[in-house]
Amino acid sequence: MALACLLLGYGLYTLERARYDVFPEFAPPTVTIQTESPGLSPEQVEMLVTQPIETAVSGILGVKTVRSSSIQGLSVITVVFKSGSDILKDRQFVSERLSTILTSLPREAGNPVIVPLTSSTSIVMVIGLTSGRLSLMDLRTAAFWTVSRRLMAVPGVSKVVVHGGEERQFQVQVIPRRLIKYDVSLNDVLAAARNAAGIKGAGFADTENQRIILRTGGAPVTAKGIGDTVVAFHGGAPLRIQDVARVVEAPAPPTGMASVMGQPGVQLLVSEQYGANTLRVTKGIEKALAELKPALDSDGITARIIFRPASFIDTALHNLRTSLLIGAVLAVIVLFLFLFNLRAAAVSCTAIPLSLLAGAIVLDRFGFGLNLMTIGGLAIAIGEVVDDAVIDVENIMRRLGENLRLERPRPAWQVVKDASLEVRSAVVYATFAVMLVFVPILTMSGVAGRLFRPLGVAYILAVLASLSVALTVVPALSYLLLRHKLKEQEPPVVAWMKRRYRSVLEAVERHFKAAIAVAALLTLTGLSLVFFLGGTFLPRLHEGHFIVHMNMLPGTSLEESMRLGRRVTDELLKIQYVKTVAQRAGRAPEEDDIHGTHQSEFEVDLKRLNGSDIEKARAQIEDTLKKFPGANFEVDTFLTERIGETISGYVAPVVVNIYGKSLGDLDTEAGRVASVLNGIRGASGVQVQSVPGMPEMSISLRKDSLARWGLSPVSVMDAVRTAYQGTVVGKVYEGNRSFNVSVILPPRERRKASSVGELTLKSPSGAYVRLSRLADIREIPGRYIVLHQGARRVQTVTCGVSGRDLNSFVKEAERKIIANVKLPAGSYFEFTGAAQAEAKSRRDLIVHSLMAVVGIILLLSVVTGFRNLLLLVLNLPFALVGGVVAVLLSGGEMSLGSMVGFVTLFGITLRNSIMLISHYEHLAGLEGMEWGAETCLKGASERLAPILMTAIVTALGLLPLALGSNAPGREIEGPLAVVILGGLFTSTALNLLLLPALSLRYGKFGVAGRDTTLE
Repeated sequence: MALACLLLGYGLYTLERARYDVFPEFAPPTVTIQTESPGLSPEQVEMLVTQPIETAVSGILGVKTVRSSSIQGLSVITVVFKSGSDILKDRQFVSERLSTILTSLPREAGNPVIVPLTSSTSIVMVIGLTSGRLSLMDLRTAAFWTVSRRLMAVPGVSKVVVHGGEERQFQVQVIPRRLIKYDVSLNDVLAAARNAAGIKGAGFADTENQRIILRTGGAPVTAKGIGDTVVAFHGGAPLRIQDVARVVEAPAPPTGMASVMGQPGVQLLVSEQYGANTLRVTKGIEKALAELKPALDSDGITARIIFRPASFIDTALHNLRTSLLIGAVLAVIVLFLFLFNLRAAAVSCTAIPLSLLAGAIVLDRFGFGLNLMTIGGLAIAIGEVVDDAVIDVENIMRRLGENLRLERPRPAWQVVKDASLEVRSAVVYATFAVMLVFVPILTMSGVAGRLFRPLGVAYILAVLASLSVALTVVPALSYLLLRHKLKEQEPPVVAWMKRRYRSVLEAVERHFKAAIAVAALLTLTGLSLVFFLGGTFLPRLHEGHFIVHMNMLPGTSLEESMRLGRRVTDELLKIQYVKTVAQRAGRAPEEDDIHGTHQSEFEVDLKRLNGSDIEKARAQIEDTLKKFPGANFEVDTFLTERIGETISGYVAPVVVNIYGKSLGDLDTEAGRVASVLNGIRGASGVQVQSVPGMPEMSISLRKDSLARWGLSPVSVMDAVRTAYQGTVVGKVYEGNRSFNVSVILPPRERRKASSVGELTLKSPSGAYVRLSRLADIREIPGRYIVLHQGARRVQTVTCGVSGRDLNSFVKEAERKIIANVKLPAGSYFEFTGAAQAEAKSRRDLIVHSLMAVVGIILLLSVVTGFRNLLLLVLNLPFALVGGVVAVLLSGGEMSLGSMVGFVTLFGITLRNSIMLISHYEHLAGLEGMEWGAETCLKGASERLAPILMTAIVTALGLLPLALGSNAPGREIEGPLAVVILGGLFTSTALNLLLLPALSLRYGKFGVAGRDTTLE
């Protein structure tokens, strides 16, 4: 008892300090490598940067797959390792391989960088900054140097990406005609700018007794100071940078823009470290923002939380805890009604807190933490954790009552001990059988395994803890509380039910063949209904927040994306359910996404809503977006997208990869696949991921012209990059802040694509020549991105599904694509996404369930005969019927949670059957009763109360989850609870009504008697 009290206290302490999150870590060990390659086109990045890195990392031990994306100026490679791999060692191996190829990368490429390690969900908060007083440049400067630096100091924060605003630079905007006027080259200006910017160390001087540090100064910290730097001497007079260029503080060429509630601003994307506590990190960020608020207010900056995943965690955990509490209260009420003894009910209920807290302690120690899955596992285990205690207490009460009616009652402690030992064998074997039933869940692979394995572990731990409680705490408490306060008569509810139960069993026996026929017909009908069930990986999650993706034609400018985005924002804010809307167009340095200027994301945060209202909000958002036919939109929730990206690399549930060598052939075949998908009912948002048609200007240098003017290809390409991309030549330092100094053409010159050929270069002989005389310049169709999968070129078509189940859509899509799209030699399809993940998980469950059945048969064959074993297994298909009907009545869609529910259901059903059959064996074997109608009726009557109690307690424990399956946090466990409730109804009916009659006829208990009827 002392240990039980200690467990209770430590369990409460563990709950207080446990790591809370929405899901367990569901992503496999993944290392992402980003390599900046300013100025290079996507094809050049693919050939010169991506392929060498892919080759280097593909051979690392444990690599499962390698994905890459090559866009203008950036290579992103994602290395996915096999499950169970040590992510820290994986990162070390990748780092070692990268160090061996640095010299083989082009000069234009920067060093490959392994991005910071983040959790599966990565984003822990998105913060929007706006100001009516500051410019976008000053706003971004404050965001980067003040806000992000403070947030990076919060424990658990991995990185902070600043998206939008204008990055402050000191720009030397060269005026080409002045270069010609003063007879200087672009390289001269570059050299002067490099000499103007930066700080150099000066070393130290040693005296006889001192070392004196030398500190140099005088480097310019203003645009005027850089402009005063001498480039050359012209006619004996110094020629300064400001004479040939405008030196100004100006924004760097943007790769992304952002708005908050339609107002231009800056967004901060805060990511959490791997294994961090999301709720704790969120509180730390909010505390940091509160500390910054006075400084931000003084600068006229408004900070707004745009996306807070912890809100969904809070809501989901609250809903699950509420379901847990309601289920526990209902269980206590049922136990009291059946036992009709407050002390007995209290003894039985001790198993609930002790078992659940013990499970939580072990989960925390093994690093699982508390999340929707682990808490869900504990919630669905409520009925089971009290089961062992109920069986023990009910038998102890019955034996104590019988003992009171004896002429010479035995000592109470001996009665309690014998009564507990009487059911101990059945309880132990039933518990281990349930554990074997859950083996298929523990052995699931992929994302499904990483999501549901913690649920299975939590369930098994709770059941094991309940077994320990039943074997130790319950007998001790029963002896302390029940030995003197026990009434001789049975509880009224139990007595009333037993009287009617006998007549029901007699009726079943009289019409045995008809009852068996009806049961067989229902079973076959239920099994046939399986083919009418739809399938999906996970149900829709009601996070109260949507991410809207907007895709326009490749090459669309940031300004045009933001212009349309403002219109979209205005329309979305008119929806009554929407609270805030914020847009991000393009990408930001170090950001996980690599969106182009034609792509935008909208963070749409909703007001506090229930599940049905969230679905209404989604429908209104989708209807609103139909008003903008010039763009392609996708709407989904954050967690659904993250799971989809983990499965296939894309947020859409249907993904078709087409592998080949020629980009042109891949484009053609992808167009055909997209056309087929668009013709299938239910298809939505069909997109080709690497769309050709990006406007591109080809500058093909002519060797003879270069030789005539004495120019090298590299010098010309450097000049073009400097003019249009800009070349960073140094930094200017202001206190603890630094800003790049860049040489570039003025914005006015860079906005004219037709003027590229007019760029003037100076030859070694001093002559000036236009770029158009050195190269063939023409506009050609290009592409924004080049994709690789497994070091092979791939074109990907993605698709959403609405109005029908995912599985049937994918089957139809596979059939029609294979029939209508013929690929050239060397090319082939690969279907992936949520549907394939669900199908693989289903196959895993079926195969491993068959293995578990074999294990259960071997386990139970130790304690019972073959005929009795068949009786135990007979109840499983009847339980399946109830589960299938429940799924059909609740919508007809079978999610992964529903399949796990069937596994759980079989364990519960098997447990109740074991309790009845084992009691028959006890009566006929140990107590020496002759097996026949009277023994059969006695055993069924004595097991009526515990079987009904455990079934009703389990059902009521799951009822809040099932009824609230549409509420946030119950979307996965809700379908699971629905399946168990439906299956409990049919399996309990078979257990109580048909199993006694079947046992009487076909069971083998002791020596069979002559009486084989219940009449």
